[in-house]
Amino acid sequence: MFRKQNQHCDHGGSLPSQSGEDCSPGTGILPAKVFIHNPHARGQRSNFNRLMQSSQDSDISLLNINQGVSCLTSGVLNPQLGYDCLLVGTQTNLLAYDVYNNSDLFYREISDGANAAVLGMLGDISSPLAIIGGNCALQGFDHEGNDLFWTVTGDNVRSLALCDFDGDGKNELLVGSEDFDIRVFKEDEIVAEMSETETITALSPMYGSRFGYALSNGTVGVYDKTARYWRIKSKNHAMSIHAFDLNSDGVCELITGWSNGKVDARSDRTGEVIFKDNFASSIAGVVEGDYRMDGNTQLICCSIDGEVRGYLPGSQEMKGNLMDSTAEQDLIRELSQKKQNLLLELRNYEENSKQIELSTQVNEADAQRGVIPANTQLQTAFSVNLGGDSQSAHVELCISTSNDTIIRAVLIFAEGIFEGESHVVHPNLQNLLGHIRVPLTPPKDVPVDLHIKAFVGYRSSTQFHVFELTRQLPRFSMYALSSPDSAPQPLSFVNFTISERVQRVVMWLNQSFLLPEDAEFQSAPFQVCFTFLRDAGQLCIKMKPSGEISVSTDDIDLAGNIIQSMASFLAIEDLQVEADFPAYFEELRKVLIKVDEHHTVHQKLTADMADHSNLIRSMLVRAEDARLMGDMKNMKKRYVELYDLNRDLINGYKIRCTNHTELLNNLKAVNQAIQRAGRLRVGKPKTQVITACRDAIRNNNLNMLFRIMRVGTASC
Repeated sequence: MFRKQNQHCDHGGSLPSQSGEDCSPGTGILPAKVFIHNPHARGQRSNFNRLMQSSQDSDISLLNINQGVSCLTSGVLNPQLGYDCLLVGTQTNLLAYDVYNNSDLFYREISDGANAAVLGMLGDISSPLAIIGGNCALQGFDHEGNDLFWTVTGDNVRSLALCDFDGDGKNELLVGSEDFDIRVFKEDEIVAEMSETETITALSPMYGSRFGYALSNGTVGVYDKTARYWRIKSKNHAMSIHAFDLNSDGVCELITGWSNGKVDARSDRTGEVIFKDNFASSIAGVVEGDYRMDGNTQLICCSIDGEVRGYLPGSQEMKGNLMDSTAEQDLIRELSQKKQNLLLELRNYEENSKQIELSTQVNEADAQRGVIPANTQLQTAFSVNLGGDSQSAHVELCISTSNDTIIRAVLIFAEGIFEGESHVVHPNLQNLLGHIRVPLTPPKDVPVDLHIKAFVGYRSSTQFHVFELTRQLPRFSMYALSSPDSAPQPLSFVNFTISERVQRVVMWLNQSFLLPEDAEFQSAPFQVCFTFLRDAGQLCIKMKPSGEISVSTDDIDLAGNIIQSMASFLAIEDLQVEADFPAYFEELRKVLIKVDEHHTVHQKLTADMADHSNLIRSMLVRAEDARLMGDMKNMKKRYVELYDLNRDLINGYKIRCTNHTELLNNLKAVNQAIQRAGRLRVGKPKTQVITACRDAIRNNNLNMLFRIMRVGTASC
């Protein structure tokens, strides 16, 4: 039978995962103590100053952390020890802690912060890594605290997972970030990217290349490589997800803990709920482990008010169903639903036939308009509408019929374009036409699938035929073809050479942009220019007979997107480029100077705080000595000085916090600049640029950094 056990802990907190999953609940920062619940080690006491026993419960120890905890995970970091260690991340530090021996394995300062953590093997790296995701950066440490892995990503990291994404028997790193992208790193090389509609708050490996994900808008789902299997959306937020075989069918289900206290298990293939339970408060974490130490792994759920429940997997006799029903009942319910749908469709046809018969008696011409012709087709076309200015410019989708029928309504589903992901066009009765124009303004340069449903009939129709079709909006649809002489060409550029026929590059242009039908590019050299619909910027692409291509734009992100799209279409594995973005590099130089200034201020403030702390200790001793000696005058004087010192210390702390925030913002800009420089290259040159840029920053060699960004190498 399926069983659950309850354990209530009045102190709250969450349990570290046995599988190395990040257990931080959503976007919140945990308190400055980690609760370690271990009923199997009762009576043990620790002499280590970081861990202390709870005064209310002998099963609970409190691990003191001086700062707010931003991520928490566990796993085997040192294979020689043979047991798990605990990773605790804050906004400035990472602690690897040996719970069994009550000792620190290592303690590292992390300037980019630790928003998410995962522990395990990555690629060909020989030892397990504690991988931390922070301010647009990823770092990996071994059990001694050595920095063995570092790279940058597009935005602040919010979730991490290790998964054999490409099926080669080695783990890749899945990274979810605030720019709505899931990136897959094969060590420090990006091998895949998936765009979502909101921030990716949680990732969980499932089976093989399959993994679960959760978004900040209440969406959870499952991917297999780059293909989404399913997804559902809730009005509640997913606080934690985990993969666990709850029904003992040999395949892990996706377990989700929700903000309303619900826990559900969904099939990895269909998303169907096979089990659910409810807590009195929001879920803090979902993990697994042999909690009872009897050789059986349990699913463990913890709520924010400290309630802990453990669930044993269902028995084989239940045939994988935990919802008090049999497979036969599920089949009957499914067939019954199909029957109802068919009966409804039949009634619609019968009603339509009656209307035709009535119309025939009145007017034979009206009868012919009761049902649309069999050869009716729904046609779609994209075009660019420049409007009056950059604020009103947009892409236009025209939906039309092939005859004199009218379109009564159109429903369009598209991720990331419409608020709520869907859009309905419902013309009033006076404006019913055989065509409808829908303005589209995609915010990002990504291909978007438009799922269209149109209701087609006649003005007198009471029932309409539903057409369903899917069209893909090109990746660079928000760029209108323009004349090379219409505006000055951008000063920034990217130059590279490829060994491809001109026709292949033209095919890429036609697939990626909305080009007019009369636009022709027969042979090199050719030049094609575009105007941004978002901000009226310029983009020019030139190709010479030698295969040299020049991409001119002042937007370094757009240049990177162009190169990545072209390389993917043309199957280019390695591409080195020469690039120059004078305005962007000048802004970056200013940011790097600010980073040095903030570091200097940070060191000075830290030294001042240390001096103030020493003075406070000394002043406190003197004040207490004066009190014991009855010298009230000196005691009052010392306490007044102590008050002033304390006030100065608090003001200094506020200045330090402001300085730290500005430092993080500038470090984010630096990490994003390195990421952008990498995206201008493909394959090994990309990895080399990111590594070389980091070395140049470590050595504080700004001239070398900008040379690497321009030519891709540090050598002259």
